[in-house]
Amino acid sequence: MVINIRKKRELAARILGVGINRVKFEPDKLDDVADSITRENIRSLIKKGVIWTGKPAGTSRSRAKAKHTIRRKHGTGPGSKKGKRSTRVGKKKVYIQKVRSMRYHLKVLKDRSDINRETFWMLYKKVNGGQVRSLAHLRDLVKETKLH
Repeated sequence: MVINIRKKRELAARILGVGINRVKFEPDKLDDVADSITRENIRSLIKKGVIWTGKPAGTSRSRAKAKHTIRRKHGTGPGSKKGKRSTRVGKKKVYIQKVRSMRYHLKVLKDRSDINRETFWMLYKKVNGGQVRSLAHLRDLVKETKLH
């Protein structure tokens, strides 16, 4: 049997101070809700937990986030870039990338025994001290040490 509890929902909404759509009923106790006539009956059902309020529906940001990620990818080609590389990528990140690549290159050279331990540490310290500009410069320094 279908019970019309629309008026009960409106009354509960007025008591709770929320919109009609936020009022929730316990599905097993719908007969109790249908039997309640007065505000006092509704208040007692609220106290028992038969009637409660649901959370308010918010605006979903998922579509906006998806659109934003696409927009961030657009207009990032080489034609749209202005300024140095350090403008978009921080100086520290550039430095870290450069030093890591040089240290890795030195490690590979040492493992292949292209350079000995002393040369490795001499060049490693130069890299650490900022005396080596780039990976190409490091390769030139390795060639110089091999000649001597």
